[in-house]
Amino acid sequence: MRKIMISLLVLLIASTISVGATPDYAKWGALAVKETQKRYQADILDYKHLGRTDLTSQKSEERFKLWLVNKEGKEFGVYVYIEFDPSNDKLQRIRFSESAR
Repeated sequence: MRKIMISLLVLLIASTISVGATPDYAKWGALAVKETQKRYQADILDYKHLGRTDLTSQKSEERFKLWLVNKEGKEFGVYVYIEFDPSNDKLQRIRFSESAR
């Protein structure tokens, strides 16, 4: 009985920790996916956060790579660069760059 209680407690703690762990880039990742779908009219197969760069005190950039497949079945990658003001989270610019891999 004690082992069961300890197992349940560990499971409860682990689930509580994972629920509160939303990454800082999640908002920008959702925007990258939405804008890429709108621009390319393709299905997104995969998504990777490449990191954040602080360009100036009033400009940061989140970088993502998305893997897409279009209606003809062609797969290709798209890099998405999202520039924003980190002091107020205001979007400044989104850039796209296609990649063969």
